[in-house]
Amino acid sequence: MNKINYSPADAGTDLPNADDSPAASLAAAKAPGTLAMRTAHELHKDDRHFVTALARGLEVLACFRSGDKSLSNQELAARCRLPKSTVSRLTHTLTLLGYLIHLKESGKYRLGTASLALGSAMLARLDVRKIARPVMQELADVCGATVSLGTRDRLSMIYVENCRGSVALTLTLEVGSRIPVATSAIGRAWLAALPEHERLSFMEQVRELDHVAWPKTRRGIEKALDDYRTLGVTTSFGDWQKEVNGIARAFQPGGELPIMAINVGGPAFKLSKEFLLEEVRPRLLEVVSQLETALSH
Repeated sequence: MNKINYSPADAGTDLPNADDSPAASLAAAKAPGTLAMRTAHELHKDDRHFVTALARGLEVLACFRSGDKSLSNQELAARCRLPKSTVSRLTHTLTLLGYLIHLKESGKYRLGTASLALGSAMLARLDVRKIARPVMQELADVCGATVSLGTRDRLSMIYVENCRGSVALTLTLEVGSRIPVATSAIGRAWLAALPEHERLSFMEQVRELDHVAWPKTRRGIEKALDDYRTLGVTTSFGDWQKEVNGIARAFQPGGELPIMAINVGGPAFKLSKEFLLEEVRPRLLEVVSQLETALSH
């Protein structure tokens, strides 16, 4: 099986098709017409039960993405928009509690076993993965594509399951990889399944993040919503990555879990728009229907 040269680290951005380096994050925050995403404290400043210190610690942990081996205090400060001195105290505390490991040679940090335990416990209890995987793998093999299950985390979709066709030329995205909601098929499917007031609120966050890119991003989302109504799936043909095509369908897994979506995607030269819509779309709709039936019992 061959894999297209695209790594999980490249998928970690919340900005549509943006550079995710610390320098780029700082530049985005300072660029004219661009506002960085509001911090948790800013979003909940009027909630007297909100614990800011806890939120900041969790923000630091959330800065680590699937392609990150380690991060410095400076990199973490840039990503979560906190003073470096504050981040230093947070990383010290998280290290003592086992959520981070301090690498003495580089001075950087990586996720510790306590963080791994949290993630593993969550995935182990996500029964939808066990139910979805067989039908996802069958779809991946038949279509020669990558089939992914994901849910939203902030402005990204995070993969919780991933299946590759046995002979597919596929993307090297793994469980834990992130891709932007606004420009990806899987993210647009999640958006399409939201109640309208929640969708509009989310779109406002995207607009605030990058005013310059917003008009194009909005057009893509609006077309995706129209596709969802007429075709039953959302699409992304070169919108997320120029040479990547995909379609997706969202569903409600029940059990008070958030909305999830299944995406079928891969290199554009392998998965044409026509192939995805004419051959793959009916199979994807059937897979999601099977899942909804299985999860309802």
